[in-house]
Parts: sequence; C-alpha cells; structure tokens
Amino acid sequence: MAQEIRIGCWAGAWGDSSAYARQLVERGDLDYLIADHLAEVTMALLARRRTRDAGGGYVPDVVESLGPLLGRIRDQGLRLITNGGGLDPHGCAAALRAAAARAGVDLRIAVVMGDDLLDQADDLRADPRIAAALPPRPLTLNAYLGARPICVALDGGADVVVTGRCADSALALGALMHEFGWDDQAYDLLSAGSLVGHILECGTQCTGGLFTDWETVPGWDDMGAPIAVCREDGTAVITKAPGTGGLVSVGTVAEQIVYEIGDPGAYVLPDVVCDWRAVRLEQHGPDRVAVRGARGHPPTTAYKASATYRDGHRLVGTAMVGGLDAGAKARRAGHAILARAGRLAGAAGHRPFTHTSVEVIGAGDTYGRGRRNDAAREVVLKVAARHPDAAALAVLAREVAPAALAMAPGITGMFGGRARPAPAIGVASALVAKDRVRVRVHLDDEVREVAIAPGRACAPAASPPLDGSGRECGDRRGEPVPLSRIAHARSGDKGNDANIGVIARLPEYLPAIREQVTAERVREFFEHHLEGDVTAWELPGLYAVNFLLTDVLGGAGGTTSLRYDPQGKAYASMLLELPVTVPSALLDLDRPAPGGAV
Repeated sequence: MAQEIRIGCWAGAWGDSSAYARQLVERGDLDYLIADHLAEVTMALLARRRTRDAGGGYVPDVVESLGPLLGRIRDQGLRLITNGGGLDPHGCAAALRAAAARAGVDLRIAVVMGDDLLDQADDLRADPRIAAALPPRPLTLNAYLGARPICVALDGGADVVVTGRCADSALALGALMHEFGWDDQAYDLLSAGSLVGHILECGTQCTGGLFTDWETVPGWDDMGAPIAVCREDGTAVITKAPGTGGLVSVGTVAEQIVYEIGDPGAYVLPDVVCDWRAVRLEQHGPDRVAVRGARGHPPTTAYKASATYRDGHRLVGTAMVGGLDAGAKARRAGHAILARAGRLAGAAGHRPFTHTSVEVIGAGDTYGRGRRNDAAREVVLKVAARHPDAAALAVLAREVAPAALAMAPGITGMFGGRARPAPAIGVASALVAKDRVRVRVHLDDEVREVAIAPGRACAPAASPPLDGSGRECGDRRGEPVPLSRIAHARSGDKGNDANIGVIARLPEYLPAIREQVTAERVREFFEHHLEGDVTAWELPGLYAVNFLLTDVLGGAGGTTSLRYDPQGKAYASMLLELPVTVPSALLDLDRPAPGGAV
C-alpha cells in the first residue's frame, strides 16, 4: 500500500488552459492526474451544444489537451481521471482511444455510467417531490455520482477513468479510496479525501488564482497547477510544481475551502456529509500548506440530480459610452432602447419581454442604486431581455446599434458586433433515491455493477447559524477601515444562490468580523439583487465566516440570468469594501504574510 500519493489537477473548468496538463506531466512527479470540467452551467452549455451536434456531449478539452501527452503519460505510469465525459462518457472515451491509437499507446479506459437519468424522468415523477422540482421536458437529467465507481474502475486496472456527472471532489476521493483501501464507513477519511478534492477541483484557484491579495501572486503567465500530497491518515499537503508561478499559502487554500460549500458543518456529498468547521491549515515552507481536521458523517440515501431545460431565449447587447456623464447617458439610452424595442415588438404581435435588464458597468450599477456614479466618464452599457420567442428578441437586437445615431453622444464600440438571440437553458435540481440509480463501470468488454452504500435516511443536521440580527456587540471604539484590511474572501454560485466566504487575516480580527459582518449587513449590501435570505456559519478552524445568499443571481443558472455577473464571482470583492471598526491596537499588529496566519 502506498505511503503517500501525489494528485495533480490540470483543469478546473471547461476551457481551462491546456498548459496545465503539460506542466503537471513534465514537472509534477504525479501518481494521478485529474481534471474537473463540469459545473451546473457547463451541463447547460453541453446540452445546448448537443442540440446542434449529436456528438457534442463531452468536453473536447480532454482529448485536445491530453492527446499530445499520452505517450509520456503512459511511460510515467500516470493514471487519469476526468469528468469531461459530460453527457457522453462513451463518446469521450472513444475519442481518447483514437488519440491513444494515433500515439501508439495502449491504455485501458474505463467509463462510469449511471448518472444519466433522462430515460427515467417520467417514472421518477411518480414521486411528488421530484415532480415539483423537475421541469416537464428536461433536455438532460443527471445524478451526481460519488467516488466508489471511480475506485472500482481503478481496482479493475483502469489507466484512465472517464465519468459523466459526479461530485467534483469525487475525482480525487476515488483515487484515495483505491490507494489506501478506505471503506464506505470511514467517514472522517472520506471527508478528508473530499476536502482534498474540493481544494483541487478548481485548479489554480487554490494556487493564487482569484486571490484577494492578487498583487502578491507572482507569475500569472505560468501559474502552477495544484498538487496534493496525500497520506493514508487523511492529512495532505497542498503544493505546486517547482519553478511555476502562483502562490500556495494558508490564504489561497482557505479561500478555496470556503468556495461554494454553504453550511460548512453539513456539506452534503454522495459519499459523506462533511464537517469542515475544525479544518486547520499550516504553512510548511514556501508553497506548501498542510491540511487536517476534516470530520465526516454518514451520507444521505439520495443523490442530487440536476436537469437542464429550454427556458425561452435571451439577448444581451453591449456598447461603450464615453465622455462627460457617461453613466447617466448610458442608463437613459438603455431604458430607451428597451422601450422602443418593446413597442416595436408589440406592434409586430409579440407579447412583452418577460425579463429585462439594464446595467451600466463602470458606473456602479452592480453595487446597487445607492452606490452609482452617473458622472463616470467611460462605461459599458448592457441591455438584455428574455422572451419565449426568439423573433421578439430579434427586434431588440436590431435596436441596439441605432442608439449610436439617435441617443446620447459618445455611444460607440458595439462589443462583439450586433447581439443575437440565444437559447436560454435553465437548471433545476431534485433528490433521487440512490436505489433508483444503477451505477456501472465499463472496462474492456466487461460491465461491472457497483454497489453503493445506502446511506442514512434522516437528513444531516444543519450547523447552528451565527446570529443574523445585525446587533453590534463589544467595543466599537477604533478606526473605520474596509473589510479588506482585516479579511480576504471568495465567492461563487450554486444555481440561483451565491456563497461568500470571509476569512480573518489574523485570529484577532475574527471577533470584529463576527460582530460587524453579520447576515443582516450582507443582506443590506446586496438588497438590490437579493430575493431570498442570507445565512451565516462560522468555521473556527479557519477563523472564517461563510454566507449563503439564496435567490440572488437573477435566474435558474448562469445560462438564463441577464446579469453581467450571473455567478456571483465579484460578490466577495465587492463585500470587502464594507466598512468595519477595528481597535487601533489590532491594526498596529504586523500585517501577516499573504494568506494570513491561520
């Protein structure tokens, strides 16, 4: 049994740089190379792609990036795991086999099947809860499978494992279960392995990408892809290949841990319910961060299943506006364009637009009405709308460019040419009992049924949230500073919800964050977008607070929202402007090295 194994992740999304695959193969000294290509929005994009091309259901990056490296991968004995199979794992595997044949390389490629539930959609609707959650005619319906089938494929001798939809973290956890023999009841270990997978899954997001202290991160042109050095006891060290850019610090890793997890004490995955509130990080020298402290509980009896569906059409048109009072000019132009297009579309027999949006980027519109700057001198005007009929949006498309002749001075630069209507693909989710999902591994000419641990029927206990009343406590004397002075943060999306993790730069700053950066203040900060509520939880091990904002992104997934930031990626950077009051004596403490001193 291996004492430790090295797992590197070369892709954190569809479209990630192919340079990371070569970097890790040439300089990573790895045992496993994984790639996480899927997200909810990715499944929607693949669904739209497959409507135009029946063979377009998998992520082409898998073959394009790995094809030239297959000879070297085979020589090193590297094993590959990817969820780039998307909606067509067999198609992805076939393309990889063809690439291997061209390279003169013999690879045993396993395919994990069972996540595609589209053929069962009608039967599943017999459950009223599923029927209420699913659209009537889904384009796709896929369960988030876990790590056990990946482990089974590796146990069978696969060199490459291609999956469809699975939990992102399962890619690494499957390798760890295979290497260390972890069973389905080793919940603390499964949680620790899932934590490793979660840190790796977004690629360079844990090695300095998107880091709050971006100015401290060297070598953006050659960012180091992440590597986890993992041990049988569940502990790990996060690092990167030598001689690469980027930064692996307590801060960069902590930001990735809080990314999109919701309740940190009950983060539900297919194999385990994770409790990461006591996770601790320790800097072990340059670009080496040790991770420990994950705890786990039995999984649930259900898989999350996500469906994509046609949700009409949308159109987004943009133009630059410059000069005096550009913000005010652009905003008036945007509303005028929508008014005229709506009138003309109505005259042509169309119903009103179902949703419209005007945002003036550069004039503070994404921050809300109270923080606008109409005097901004150069902005981008965005005009957008949704409608069931693409023909109604075609009327709007024709009316964006004429604004440069008929409205405010300084309108120029129609970005990307004239806007065109595009299908809007929505995302919906439901819980499907695991015993309704038949999981299989195809390897060589054999199909192996995979036994999945049944889980525990009762729902996982939610962590107690922090008080969101907004009451200010303690000594308020001190110096007003932006939150960025005492914290760093990361944000992301889950469907129509957004997650913002705020991490104290020093443990001494956590009380000020807990007392002043409350759920109520976060709610007020994003009230111009928020349709749901805000819940906050503490992660004492990371000196962090995690916020979940529900119904805040303006749509059923990033491919239906009309927002310029449909996935809440800028929310953390915006929240870091929130003013807080900190005792001067604390501000006089030595500023920590990048990433804090967790």
